[in-house]
Amino acid sequence: MQKPRTTAVLAVSVLGVLLSACGAQPGSGSDAAPDAPDLPVAGTHWTIASVTVDGARSAAPPGANLEITQKGRAQGHTGCNGFGAAVDVHGDSLTVSPQEVTEIGCPPDRDRFERALLKALDGKLKGSMRDKALTLTSADGRSTVELTAEPDAPLVGTTWTVNALLAGDTAGALPAGSEGKAKLTFGKDGRLTGSLGCNRVTAPAQITGSRITLGAIATTRMICTGPEMDLETKLYDALDGPLTFRLDHRTLTVTDADGQGFTAQAGEAGQAGQSGQAGQAPSGASR
Repeated sequence: MQKPRTTAVLAVSVLGVLLSACGAQPGSGSDAAPDAPDLPVAGTHWTIASVTVDGARSAAPPGANLEITQKGRAQGHTGCNGFGAAVDVHGDSLTVSPQEVTEIGCPPDRDRFERALLKALDGKLKGSMRDKALTLTSADGRSTVELTAEPDAPLVGTTWTVNALLAGDTAGALPAGSEGKAKLTFGKDGRLTGSLGCNRVTAPAQITGSRITLGAIATTRMICTGPEMDLETKLYDALDGPLTFRLDHRTLTVTDADGQGFTAQAGEAGQAGQSGQAGQAPSGASR
């Protein structure tokens, strides 16, 4: 069983020659034509579709994304860990400084993708855009990262898949084997529905500003053991009391007054209410 690591930020070693991040503002490079317009990559949330390194293409896992801010900062998620880097955008070139990455332990397949992604997002890259697609290619042509512009996900009507547990300023991995089991949807009918990992759940949900107030939570009565039940117990406790939420593109963060909570990644919109409709309906069991 993998043990989660804390999210202390560490510098990731990178390959190749990396340019200094001192001029990490768009248009601050020195080798592009002075009148060449910068690629409009900043301010857009990009979904990472795939990475190719030395001819080996890897499809990205759910949740892999990248954003480049107007201040020349890249931040994103590999599908397992969060990462950051300074970026200099000049014309059709992007120069990426050494990256930072959190330390949540990854399953083998996501670990391989993460290593390939961090290797490809390294040094001077040439960007090309077509419609809503962006491709970043290394100077030697051996690495490419394919991205697609993606709209923000709304809180209501989106299926949110829980991907990390929070304890104050610390994020931890889900119990091994429970990944993808917990999914929640805030419906337009004012109800929370979904699964906490084992049992289906439903509750009245009032959303005001950045706060969520849940009524009595009803669940099914399946008895589960192992990681699914461990996750369910933690989420049940996290949903107790007044909650605060924050939306960052396609990531939802929910915390209680003590900083306990979870993060979740957006799935497909328009699935509200599907969890808990089939099979056994939630019983009257509630807090």
